[in-house]
Formats: sequence, C-alpha cells, structure tokens
Amino acid sequence: MRSRAMGFTAIMAASALVLSACGADGDDTDDELVVWHLETPPNRVEALDALAEEYNNGDPEMPVRFEVQEWDEIYSTIAAAASAGDQPDALFVTPDLATYVRQLGLGAPVTDVVEGLEAEHGFIDAAIDPYRDDEEYWAVPLFGMVQVLWYRGDMFDDAGLDTPQTWEDLLEAAETLDTDEHSGIALPAGQNQATDQVLYSFMVTNGAADIYTGDGEIDFDTPETVETYELYDELLQYSPADSGNYSWGEPQAAFNSGSAAINIEKGQYLTPFEEETGLEPDDLGCAPIPTPETGGQPGSVYFSNGAMVLGEDEDRTAATDDFLEWLLDTENYGDLLNAEPGLYLPLTENGAEESDWREHETISTYEECVDVMLEQSETGELFGFVDGQYIDDVGEISGQNFIARAVQEMYVNDMTPADAVAAAQEQMQAAD
Repeated sequence: MRSRAMGFTAIMAASALVLSACGADGDDTDDELVVWHLETPPNRVEALDALAEEYNNGDPEMPVRFEVQEWDEIYSTIAAAASAGDQPDALFVTPDLATYVRQLGLGAPVTDVVEGLEAEHGFIDAAIDPYRDDEEYWAVPLFGMVQVLWYRGDMFDDAGLDTPQTWEDLLEAAETLDTDEHSGIALPAGQNQATDQVLYSFMVTNGAADIYTGDGEIDFDTPETVETYELYDELLQYSPADSGNYSWGEPQAAFNSGSAAINIEKGQYLTPFEEETGLEPDDLGCAPIPTPETGGQPGSVYFSNGAMVLGEDEDRTAATDDFLEWLLDTENYGDLLNAEPGLYLPLTENGAEESDWREHETISTYEECVDVMLEQSETGELFGFVDGQYIDDVGEISGQNFIARAVQEMYVNDMTPADAVAAAQEQMQAAD
C-alpha cells in the first residue's frame, strides 16, 4: 500500500488533466460495477480478476470489473474522477487515503454492511476502528498488512548470532554482518511510503506512535521520535550505499540475492524466498520488530485495507455492498487473502481458521512466520488513528512523505536526527 499526495488544492486544480477510465465514461458499463484497486503486481491483478470472474459466474444482479490504478498516482486520479463525476463504484483504500477521498465529497456510509459482517465473522479492532467517524463506517475492511523483522538464517548461523530482540541486538547484528560480501541490513531511505513505514514501525516500538496532541495538533518533535531517527541513522551505516534510492523492491532484492542480511517489511517476502535464494524455508528468519532496551513495547505499522463505496445510485450501491459481502464470505475469503500469500492477512476472527487460507502452500510452509505476523498485528498502529483517533486530514501528512523526507535530510544532507525531526514538525504543521 503506497501513496503520494499533492496538496489538496493543487490536485483539484490539476484534476481536469488527469482523468482515468471508470464506469461513467461512456464505455457501456452501466450494467456492471467498476472497482478500482491498487495492487499492480501481475500475480495480484490475475488473482483479483479471477475472483471477479468467479463472482460474475454466479449471475449477480450486476457483474464486477476490476480496474488497476497506481498508488503513486491515486490521489490525483481519484481527485480527477471526483471533479468529473466519473468515480468508480468502489475503491480499495487504506485509512489515510479514505480520509482524503471523503474530503473530495465521495463515499457512502457502509455501517450496515460492516455491522452485519461483524456479527457474522467478527473483525479485529485494528480492522474497523480507523474507518469509523461520525458514528458511521466509511469502508468495508478486507485484509491487513503488518511489518516484522526478516533475517537470513544462514548468515546468522555462520556468524553465531541469535535473533535480535532489542535495538541494541539489532545494531550489533547489523554491524557484525556488514562485511565485504554483504551489507548488515537493507533499509529504504528514499522519500517514499516504504521509508515512512519502516521508520514508523520503530517509532511504534519506542512509544512514539501518536504524532498528534489530544486536540489534533502535530506533535512529531518528541524525544522518543528523535531517538528513533538516531537508531535509523546508525542502522543506515550498515545499509547499501544506494539506500537513498530504495523503496520496497530494492531491500527485498538485496535480501534474496544475499547482499543484505536483515530487512524490515511486510509478508510479501514469503512467496519468492526459495526460488530467488536457492535456500530452504527454514533459512528465512522472522521475528517481531526489536524494541528499545528500556521503555520499549511491541509494535509495527499496521494497515487495514478496505473498500469504499463511491457510487451515488441506490441500486449500484446495493450491488456493490453485495460484492463486498461476497468477498468476506469464508468460502471466498481465502482466495482474496492468497492473492498475495502472507502479505494479505485476515481481519476477521474466523477468517484465519474457517477459510482455506492456511491450506495455501506458501502459508502452510511458513506457518511460523505467518503466526509472527498475526501476533504483531495485535500491537499494530497507524498515525492519525492511534487510540481511537480519526484525524480528518492525515492523508495530507502521509501522502507527502514527511517522515521519509526527514530520513533523506539525515542520509543525503547530513542533517542531525534532532534537526531533521524539527524540520519535519514544521513541514507537517504547514501542511496540516
């Protein structure tokens, strides 16, 4: 899940130039639902298209067609669609993107759908809480994502290292494994969501998950946040020299090629590990993200991925609700989750056990790591939604990658962690 927002005003000014095809553009789609998703890897596109085909084979009142959009462009694309009155019937979102879409005047409450699914399947709190505002739910949760620590078990064994549990352990392991043959760790340091997310996961473990005051003002420049940037700055000494250009793919490529020993990321590491490394499954190490020696707590960035209903026609809205309910049915839910096994995690209390999700070869092979991710999900956080918050304009903060921008200031411009955090505080306040 990625996003890069322009400012709200700038997007609206440019929206007329950025139109994308959807259900209202004259392509004879009045009798089918158009759903935008942001999962661009071909295997995910294929899996979601297969789900739509299966649903359509059941002869629903309105069939479904998925259309793929880019995370890096979705803020401008959906703004353009809103401006033209040409939005899709539904859009896959994360909580921060959902707040932005609502600012565009789009989105219908889906409270009845969510409460019905809650009664039937049971959602974990982290799944539904970020979508609740004004006593309504604004998206139907579909799947979750969480980060954990990944490490090369073969390299750890050769070096006689144990699984890192604390920040000190992690620094020691990264330094020990930083050799002429490989880097100790591969961290993203580009101005992008990948860097935002890894840095924020460390913030969660250091008690700095909430970047807002109780009355919704920016509160980013804290001692705990500065400490977290100091850790990241130290770890970057053991990351490849081109980490300033890293997003999601580069750390994983370094990890699987053997040129890096440690990463922090979500569960997309499972499926390609054996093929790309030539190693056995037992050589993929996984653990909760290390915590500070004192005052630390388990945690990670956590994303509940859901779907917003954007259509205004009552019949189309009802048909969209039917499709989303179908996806969450235990007979279909495993196929949705296994569109990317290990990355998409169940959000319903019975989804992990009553669907066929665990029967997938990847999930069953890496069962221990899957359970680590499920456990990590219980302590996941997302800024703007900590402890029941709902910050209306958090999309403006997350979309402009201020957290990652501070990393760039340290890594590229040699700014101290304290100065980089202070600059990010000012930037966030100006954008808020």
